[in-house]
Amino acid sequence: MGLIATGSIFSAVFFLKFWKRTRDFLFLAFAIAFFIEGGSRIAVLLVAKPNEGSPGIYIARLCGAMFILAAILKKNYGKVG
Repeated sequence: MGLIATGSIFSAVFFLKFWKRTRDFLFLAFAIAFFIEGGSRIAVLLVAKPNEGSPGIYIARLCGAMFILAAILKKNYGKVG
Protein backbone atom coordinates (compact mmCIF):
# COMPACT_ATOMS: atom_id res chain seq x y z
CA MET A 1 0.00 0.00 0.00
CA GLY A 2 2.86 2.35 0.76
CA LEU A 3 4.45 1.61 -2.60
CA ILE A 4 1.22 2.44 -4.41
CA ALA A 5 0.91 5.71 -2.45
CA THR A 6 4.50 6.63 -3.26
CA GLY A 7 3.99 5.82 -6.94
CA SER A 8 0.83 7.92 -7.04
CA ILE A 9 2.53 10.92 -5.46
CA PHE A 10 5.51 10.52 -7.82
CA SER A 11 3.12 10.38 -10.80
CA ALA A 12 1.36 13.51 -9.56
CA VAL A 13 4.66 15.40 -9.41
CA PHE A 14 5.51 14.10 -12.88
CA PHE A 15 2.23 15.44 -14.33
CA LEU A 16 2.63 18.68 -12.39
CA LYS A 17 5.96 19.21 -14.13
CA PHE A 18 4.29 18.91 -17.53
CA TRP A 19 1.47 21.22 -16.45
CA LYS A 20 3.98 23.90 -15.43
CA ARG A 21 5.57 23.66 -18.87
CA THR A 22 2.40 23.58 -21.00
CA ARG A 23 -0.37 24.99 -18.73
CA ASP A 24 -2.67 22.31 -20.14
CA PHE A 25 -5.55 21.62 -17.74
CA LEU A 26 -5.45 17.91 -18.56
CA PHE A 27 -2.01 17.54 -16.94
CA LEU A 28 -3.21 19.44 -13.89
CA ALA A 29 -6.25 17.19 -13.60
CA PHE A 30 -4.08 14.07 -13.73
CA ALA A 31 -1.78 15.56 -11.07
CA ILE A 32 -4.74 16.32 -8.80
CA ALA A 33 -6.21 12.85 -9.36
CA PHE A 34 -2.92 11.14 -8.50
CA PHE A 35 -2.47 13.33 -5.39
CA ILE A 36 -5.97 12.31 -4.28
CA GLU A 37 -5.20 8.65 -4.98
CA GLY A 38 -1.95 8.82 -3.04
CA GLY A 39 -3.65 10.65 -0.19
CA SER A 40 -6.41 8.05 0.02
CA ARG A 41 -3.83 5.25 0.14
CA ILE A 42 -1.94 7.07 2.90
CA ALA A 43 -5.22 7.58 4.79
CA VAL A 44 -5.89 3.83 4.66
CA LEU A 45 -2.41 3.20 6.03
CA LEU A 46 -2.84 5.61 8.96
CA VAL A 47 -6.25 4.38 10.15
CA ALA A 48 -6.28 2.01 13.11
CA LYS A 49 -8.70 -0.41 11.41
CA PRO A 50 -8.08 -0.03 7.69
CA ASN A 51 -11.04 -0.65 5.43
CA GLU A 52 -10.62 0.15 1.77
CA GLY A 53 -14.33 -0.38 1.28
CA SER A 54 -15.32 2.68 3.29
CA PRO A 55 -17.41 5.26 1.44
CA GLY A 56 -14.97 8.08 2.18
CA ILE A 57 -12.20 6.37 0.25
CA TYR A 58 -14.43 5.74 -2.74
CA ILE A 59 -15.75 9.31 -2.73
CA ALA A 60 -12.19 10.65 -2.74
CA ARG A 61 -11.25 8.41 -5.64
CA LEU A 62 -14.45 9.37 -7.47
CA CYS A 63 -13.50 13.04 -7.12
CA GLY A 64 -10.11 12.29 -8.67
CA ALA A 65 -11.77 10.52 -11.60
CA MET A 66 -14.17 13.45 -12.03
CA PHE A 67 -11.22 15.85 -12.35
CA ILE A 68 -9.88 13.74 -15.21
CA LEU A 69 -13.31 13.48 -16.85
CA ALA A 70 -13.83 17.24 -16.62
CA ALA A 71 -10.41 17.88 -18.16
CA ILE A 72 -11.12 15.51 -21.04
CA LEU A 73 -14.47 17.17 -21.70
CA LYS A 74 -12.92 20.63 -21.54
CA LYS A 75 -10.15 19.64 -23.93
CA ASN A 76 -12.59 18.12 -26.45
CA TYR A 77 -15.56 20.46 -26.19
CA GLY A 78 -14.20 23.74 -24.84
CA LYS A 79 -15.78 25.06 -21.66
CA VAL A 80 -17.32 22.55 -19.27
CA GLY A 81 -20.61 23.58 -17.69
